[in-house]
This record gives sequence, C-alpha cells and structure tokens, in this order.
Amino acid sequence: FSPPSLRTNMAMASTAAMLVGGANQVGLLERINASPETLCANGEGSSEWKNEFGYLSPITGKSYDGSCSFFGGAPPLPEGLGWFLILGVGAGFAVITSVMVYFANTKSSAEEKDYNNSEHFSTAGRSIPAFLTAADVVSKWTWAATLLQSSNVAYTYGISGPFWYASGATIQILLFAVLAIEIKLKCPAIHTMLEVILARWGTKAHMVFLFFGLLTNLIVTSMLILGGAATVEALTGVPWAASSFLIPIGVVFYTAFGGLHGTYYASWTHTCIIYVALIIFIWTVYASSPELGSTAKVFANLNVAALKNPVEGNDADGSYLTMASGGGLMFGLMNIVGNFGTVFVDQSYWQGAIACRPNATYKGYMLGGMSWFAIPFSMATTLGLAGRALDLPITSSEAGAGLVPPAVATHLLGTGGSFLVALQLFLAVTSTANSEQLAVSSLFCYDVYKRYVNPDASGATLIFVSRCGILGWGIISGVASIVLNYLGISLGWMYMAMGILIGSAVAPIVMSLLWKGCTPNGAMGGAVGGLVCAIISWVVSAAGISGVVTVATLGGNWPLLIGNLFALITSPILAYCISAAEGFQDYEWKKMKQETGGYIVEADKMARLNPTGGDDSIAAMKVQLRRTWIVGGVMTIVLIVIWPLLTLPADPFTESYFTFWVALAFIWAHFAAFTTIVGPVLEYMEVYPFYNPTPDYEPSAKSNVSAAPAPANADGFYMPQPMMSMPMQQSMPMPMQMSSSMPMQQMSMPMQSM
Repeated sequence: FSPPSLRTNMAMASTAAMLVGGANQVGLLERINASPETLCANGEGSSEWKNEFGYLSPITGKSYDGSCSFFGGAPPLPEGLGWFLILGVGAGFAVITSVMVYFANTKSSAEEKDYNNSEHFSTAGRSIPAFLTAADVVSKWTWAATLLQSSNVAYTYGISGPFWYASGATIQILLFAVLAIEIKLKCPAIHTMLEVILARWGTKAHMVFLFFGLLTNLIVTSMLILGGAATVEALTGVPWAASSFLIPIGVVFYTAFGGLHGTYYASWTHTCIIYVALIIFIWTVYASSPELGSTAKVFANLNVAALKNPVEGNDADGSYLTMASGGGLMFGLMNIVGNFGTVFVDQSYWQGAIACRPNATYKGYMLGGMSWFAIPFSMATTLGLAGRALDLPITSSEAGAGLVPPAVATHLLGTGGSFLVALQLFLAVTSTANSEQLAVSSLFCYDVYKRYVNPDASGATLIFVSRCGILGWGIISGVASIVLNYLGISLGWMYMAMGILIGSAVAPIVMSLLWKGCTPNGAMGGAVGGLVCAIISWVVSAAGISGVVTVATLGGNWPLLIGNLFALITSPILAYCISAAEGFQDYEWKKMKQETGGYIVEADKMARLNPTGGDDSIAAMKVQLRRTWIVGGVMTIVLIVIWPLLTLPADPFTESYFTFWVALAFIWAHFAAFTTIVGPVLEYMEVYPFYNPTPDYEPSAKSNVSAAPAPANADGFYMPQPMMSMPMQQSMPMPMQMSSSMPMQQMSMPMQSM
C-alpha cells in the first residue's frame, strides 16, 4: 500500500541501520514520522515534509510539500465572512426562532402564552412531544467538542476514537432517561433539580448543590464559547475576544423572548443544519471526492498513513484501522466517567426532562441519545479519518485546537467547506448556549430569587427575573471564556478536566430520586468530600508522574483519568458511609410529590400525571420506567462492552469490515437526521403515529392553593403555608366555590383531596 517515496524512505532507514548503527536509524525514522512543524527549517516557513499522494491545495493550487502547517497561520475565509456569521447569521436565526415562538403562541390560550405564564416560560407547559425532545437532546449535547475533538481523536487514534467519543457520551443520556421518568412520577411540578434537593434534604444541601449546579453551567458555557471563538478566529480571523462576547449575546434575544419554547425551536433549526452538513461531508468523502470517493480508497490510504505515522499504543503495527488502541481506550474511559457530571448535574437536562410530556419521555430520550451518537461517530469517521487518508499537513497544535474538520473540509470543498464547518460549529455553540442561559436563569429565578429574596413573587415578576438572568449569564459566560483563554486552558483540557470538578455531585443527585436512605449530611458529604478527593488525587498523580504541577502536567492522560475516577467513585462511598453512620433516612416518596406540588406558581395541567388514566397516567409511566431501565441498561452494556469486544478479532480491519463500519456510520447519520428533522415536523402536523393529542384534564392548582405542606426544614426555610387548612376551601357545599364562574377553585378540589 505504500507509494515509492515512502518505500524509499523506509529502505533508507534500514540501510542506515546496517551501515552506521541504530542511533542514525532512530534519527531518520523520527524525520519520517515527524509532523510538519517539527521539520520546518529554523522558522523559514518551509520543511522537508511531503504529501505521500501528491495532493494539491485547493486554495493555492500548489503542492502541500514543504508546508509547515495546513493553515499556514492565515485563515482560509475572509474576516468579513466571520463577522457575517456571528452577527448576520446569528440575527437571522434569532428572527426565525422568534417568529416560530410567535406562531406557536397563537395556538395557545391567553393564560398559556409563554410571555404571560411563568410556568410556560420556564417549562414550556411540560408538554414537549417525543421527537422535538429528541432534537433538543441532540442540540444541547452537541458542543464544539462534539464536532471538533471527536475528529481530533479519530485523527490521533484511528477508528477507535470516534467510537469511544460517541459511546462514552451516549450512555449518560440513556441512563438519565431513568431520572427523567422518576421526575414525572415523584415530582412532576418542579422547575429545577434543586427543588428536589430542597424538598428532600433542606436548605443547607440546597445551597451546596446550587454551587455545583452553577459551576457545571459555568464550565459548559465557557467551554462552548472557548472552542467556538477559537475556531472562528482560526477560520476567519475575527478576534476571539470579540467572538467570546458576541456569540452568547446574540442568543440572549430569542431566549429571553421565547423562554424554553424558544430554545426548543432554536434547537430544531440548528440541528437541521448540523445534520445536513454532516451528510454532505459523508457523501463527499466516501462517494464523490475525486481523491478519495470510496471506502476502498480511504482504506488503502489509511494503511499508508500507518506506515508513515504509526499510532503509538495501537495493535497491528500502529494501524488506524483497529479498535485495539491503548490511547483510544484510555480516552474512552475518561470520556465515560467525565461526562456523567455534565448531564446529571446540568440544569438544562433537568429542564428538558421537566418540559417533556410524560408519555414522550421514554421515546424522546432514547431517540435523542441514539440520534446524537451519529454526530461524533459519523462526523469523525468521515473527517477525522479523511485527514489521515489525505495526508494533510495538519500540525499537532492545529489538531489539538480542533482544526482537523475545517482542514479536511477546506481541502475537499474549498472555502465553501470552511464556511460549512464554521456554520455547523456556530450553530452547535449557540444551540447549547441558549439552553445553558435559560438553565442558569431558572436556577437564579426559582432557587435564589424566589427562595431567598421574594417568596411571594408573581408569575410576571419571575419572567422578568428570568430575562435578567439570561442577559446576565450571557455577559458572564463571555468573560469566563476569556479568562480561561488567558490562563492557557484549551478546549480539550477543559473537556477532560470537568468531570473532576463536578463528577462528585452525580451520585447524591441520583440518590435524591432513587434511594430513600441517603441523609442530608450523606448527600453533602459525598459531593464535597468527593470533590476534595478528586482534586487531591489529580494534583498528586500529576506531581508523581511529571515531578511538577502545571496546566500541562494536569492535562496528562493518567492524572485526568485518576481524578475523574476518584470524583465518581468516592462520592457514593462517602454518601453511603455517612448515611449509615446516621442510621439512614427513611424517606417517603409521596411526601416529595406533596411538597414539590407547592412550588407551582401558575396553573399548569401537565404539572401532574393524568388522574383518569391513559398514556400520561401513573400506571403508564411505571411501564415506561421499566422499559427505560431495560433498554437503557442493555444499550449501555452493548455500547461500552459488547460492541468493542466483538471488533477485537478484526485486528486490523479488513477492507470489507471497514466498508461495513462506514456503512453503519452512513445509515446511522441518515436515521438520526430523519428522526430529529422530519419527526418534529410530522408531530407539528399531527401526523399519526408521530403525534399524540394532549390529554384533556384539569390543571394543577397554583401554589397558594396547593395541598402541599411546607417542607420540614430545620433551617427555617420559608414556604407559603398551605391553604388546604382554611375552612373556606374545605367546605364543599358553599355556593361560591361550586359556581361555574370560578373554575379554578372548582378544579383544585380533586387535587387537594389526593
């Protein structure tokens, strides 16, 4: 499979070994295997690097030979196009999303419009259908890293990289579906995850997990903007500091206008473009490119790439076509343990679960998780492997910055390819940023302002506070990304380290809904103690391995893996031990439903399960819960155990096996595109079986007429006293209450008796 120039170089290395000894052989092989920047002649702008296939640059029309890097320090797109992308495209999508929200509101009654009803503003009326839920899951889980770093690990480790990136971050969505259904069964009236913590463990725990929740949103948002701004600068030359502020600020307008409904519509529009671009890249690399254009050609070129730049730690002599990859496996482990925190501790995922219609929860999260799998898996199997198959002069620094996809797209499609990647990236960043903005504003609104500042706040006041929170977080997130950049912290470093900082909160949050024995001190001790253990293990392992603690040594594979494991494992151990020492808590789940029922501010019929039966009833949700445990558990085992084991006999892949692998990525991408693009449209058009009519039953009562008792709280946290004890409400025969002119009191009676 090797061309003459490579075979000649390898023969020269062997001859040198025989004539002048091993030292010269190592030196010559280092020159052959080096990346372009290491071969540059004292900064003169040229090197001894050569493209093994003779491919030419589509930008200059000249050979890549002698290049020191792919982009050569100059962006492939004009700066004006970058400003258009940030300002023009951002404004265009803001208008489109706002118009979609407006027309959606025309189908709602006056009291249910997003700008009139705080429940609809923050929870979308708890009635989002399954396929739109799937599109939202894909949107908020598609970060800059999903598009950029997944291709980087493919470029670095070969076919194992895309698989471990996709599987290692899909199982969290599948398992979170269990919590999503438990929310519907145990606390359907909540607005945030911290309301569960408050009802279960009181104010002290509420404050502790408020810290973890805000820290998670800060890390996720700043990392999104950090990666997006860096790539926009590399592709267009727009200063990264300007992008850091303009990207989140542009999202503020439609998020503040449309609330959670606005984020769902934005998620759908952005997801459409992302999948369309993905499918274009797949067809280009494996079907229409004159240089590649088939799996056979890509397979042959990857074998050449393995001779020129073998992957250290990969079996089959450093092949890119093997799942037996030490580096790929370690990345997969870090990916698995690190991503639990960014799902289970992120309010945006809880907000999505709260907004989802009960009978759509199971389908929405299962479809969303499996559809998202296609983005890193198919994208990196396409662009990441193509970077090696084309033998482009991509430097290690360019790859580390996530520039493999734009480099490949530029080579294959010219400046149009660069713009397509930039657009794809911009929409991925903004679609997640709007969810994070609304998530933080909900935490601030319900868990800070309404809890500790103004417990009697009206719905209109809460909408105003939420909009202020959205604007404030847009500014703060831009500042945070700039700070990270000045500290020298890259997208890849932050992505792998985030599990150390927030992973210890995962187990206690899961226990809040799944284990009645965890005590308040056990939950707080597990979260805080796990964080301390994770940081200590991280720093000590970096010092022990490298002898010094710096940003670079903390970013090593082993310190990151050790820190992530300590965060995830020590937390449940501490929570259990502390709870056992205190005699465990015998919590009654019906108490949580009663207490969280008191958090409703305005009437919302979907804030409880259907009392008359049907798909949204308690019995139906229990069936969905069993299905979710089975399907989510089986798919988790398949993705991280069975599938990888089944690939090991193919070491390395044969051409036919590689063709099957690519066909799987091809089919998966098209299935995911149909699910998230066409599915929501058919739901909106009320096409069976995609659409299920919303059940018609009485709305839940407002908080001031709730049957919920105030949470028992030793710290004296204020909750409105239940009106149930008032004689006027208990007296059924009173004519005023039975009058048809007062439906709210009449409707609240059945709920109060429950």
